[in-house]
Amino acid sequence: MADAQTVLSVRHWDDRLFSFRVTRPASFRFRSGEFVMIGLPGENGKPILRAYSIASPFWDEELEFYSIKVQDGPLTSRLQRIGVGDQVIVKTKPTGTLVLDALLPGKRLWMISTGTGVAPFASLMREPETYEKFESVILTQTCRLNSELAYGEDLERRLAEDPLVGEEAAVKFRRYATTTREPSAKMGRITDLMESGKLFEDLGVPPLDPACDRVMICGSMALNLDMKRILEARGFNEGANSKPGEYVVERAFVD
Repeated sequence: MADAQTVLSVRHWDDRLFSFRVTRPASFRFRSGEFVMIGLPGENGKPILRAYSIASPFWDEELEFYSIKVQDGPLTSRLQRIGVGDQVIVKTKPTGTLVLDALLPGKRLWMISTGTGVAPFASLMREPETYEKFESVILTQTCRLNSELAYGEDLERRLAEDPLVGEEAAVKFRRYATTTREPSAKMGRITDLMESGKLFEDLGVPPLDPACDRVMICGSMALNLDMKRILEARGFNEGANSKPGEYVVERAFVD
């Protein structure tokens, strides 16, 4: 199987979400926050491929991915059944806009996610450059149910023990998790909490300001569009690899 990598571990977070780690090709290089095409061989011999953010940082010796389970999905209906030792296709052409190079220098970095959109931030929150460039790093994750926040909780817990960024993250990193359908400590869509001011009040930080805030967005189409509207109304400009700006959004896939 061309581009095949071996599955090293699989973890099911609830009945809708799972993560897995595979071997990393020796020559493979990527920037934290980028995505690649991964998949499985199809019945007709042609591979079924989808865009997946790499959830591990650039320095990790393995590649981690975080996925939703769609029972009738052409890929995830089968991908969710993989086990240790199985093979997964990983194309080695990384790309994407959720990279630090696409942002102008700033003071505070916001990573806004819904669902599996937390995956690129799992990479970036373990990237030393993130903490060199920003005084404060805030990850927001909004899901429907508490169980869907478990992967992000685990990331935050493991960040403290991270050999490369643990000390800086202890001072600079914060996670703000909300649910929309099940009662939890914080509830509501992140866009509503932004517009009401509750998000900034809870965190004790000033409202979004293009002079010092930088924003990365990865989630549902509704989140992406709402965030774009909120940010552009406040004077933020969208960035790209070729022309850095005050915010970036990943358009390659939506959860």
